[in-house]
Amino acid sequence: MTTTLPPVSLSASDGVATIRLTRPDAGNALDLPGAVAFRDAVAEVASAVDRVRVVVLRSDGRLFCAGGDVRAMAAAADRPAFVAELAGVLHASLEALRALPVPVVAVVQGAAAGAGVGLVLAADVVLAADHTTFVAAYPSVGLSPDCGVSALLPAVVGARRAALFLLTGTPVDAATALDWGLVSEVCPAETLDARAGEVVAAIAALPRQAVGEAARLVRRSGERSYAASLADEAATIARLAATTEAGDLLEAFARPHPTTPTPPTDGDTP
Repeated sequence: MTTTLPPVSLSASDGVATIRLTRPDAGNALDLPGAVAFRDAVAEVASAVDRVRVVVLRSDGRLFCAGGDVRAMAAAADRPAFVAELAGVLHASLEALRALPVPVVAVVQGAAAGAGVGLVLAADVVLAADHTTFVAAYPSVGLSPDCGVSALLPAVVGARRAALFLLTGTPVDAATALDWGLVSEVCPAETLDARAGEVVAAIAALPRQAVGEAARLVRRSGERSYAASLADEAATIARLAATTEAGDLLEAFARPHPTTPTPPTDGDTP
């Protein structure tokens, strides 16, 4: 009997929701069922977000995500309609992901191409194995960027680097991606899981609303004026100051702490 595994899985434990791409034999390329499954996973996280502190994007196998499923595009009877539907589902998913009031961490190995780069850009923190490569992939199949790549990449790496990346299709290695700011940190492949666990645990241990609002403010930073950002910061910090959690922490920090007397040394008078 042949068992077909879902293209995306969702698991949750101790406030950490993990969305995992599970088509390793296809390089975790996103076909329509995969896009729908990803959308549904994000929606399920959103429905229970009060119990979530951080979302983690991961994938099975050698590659993080090879992008949109080119074979499915080539086989479609109506290619424009198929590509439009696939992009539409993925775009709705990514928009919902970035609207979640909690940080998103991507753990990347092997390669991220096309839509896979879009997944990387949608995350707040990106941890990459040292062997990882990033590639636009779109020019090689005669297509243009989707999944927010043209919207977010220039703000992350700069317009000139974004153009070089998108117009030439030249792969970028992990060290270059770190230098450009495309990823937050690079580590040896054998320690990637352990490092990801440390980063996720550090985020999950902090006050949920505070880190969630910080993530939201950073996401919005390139979308509006400095004055609008300042106004949002002021309103947000005031709103958080009204919460019980912030009140308890502020009071504990301000509370005088007893000092421990320094024991006398041999040269001191008792």
